[in-house]
Amino acid sequence: MSNLKTAASLLRLIVPAGKATPSPPVGPALGQRGVKSMDFCKQFNDRTKNTTPLTPTPVIINIKPDRTFTFVVKPPPTSYLLLRAAGVTKGATNPGQETVGTISLKHIYEIAKIKKNDPSMVSVDLYKICKSIIGSARSVGVKVVH
Repeated sequence: MSNLKTAASLLRLIVPAGKATPSPPVGPALGQRGVKSMDFCKQFNDRTKNTTPLTPTPVIINIKPDRTFTFVVKPPPTSYLLLRAAGVTKGATNPGQETVGTISLKHIYEIAKIKKNDPSMVSVDLYKICKSIIGSARSVGVKVVH
C-alpha cells in the first residue's frame, strides 16, 4: 500500500459564515474525501454563529485517514473587510487611478486587530499588519485618509 492513503489531507474553502450547506462548494469537496458534509456544516455553522451572516470565511479542513476531520476558521479576507469599512460592494476596476471609497487609519487598525486573531499572524507586529492592509486598500481602490 502507498503512503498516500495514510496521509491526512488539507482542504481550503471559503464558506459564508453561519450558512454552510452540503451544496457546492462544501458538499462535493468533502464527499470526494469520504467525509459527511452535514457533520462539517453543523459544526461550522455553530462555530460561526456570532459572525455577521454571509461573511466569506476561509476555513482549513484537516481530513484524517479515518475520515474524521478538524478545521480552523480564519478571519475574513482583507479585501472584504476593507470594502465593508468603506461602505462599498465592489473594488475599483482600475486601482491607482480610481477610488471607490475612503477609510480612516482607525479602520485600518480595527481590521488589523481582526487579522491578528489569525493563527498565522500571531507573531507578526500589529504595525506590519497595518502596513500590509494599507497596501491591500490601494489594490482594491480604497483611499486611506489620516
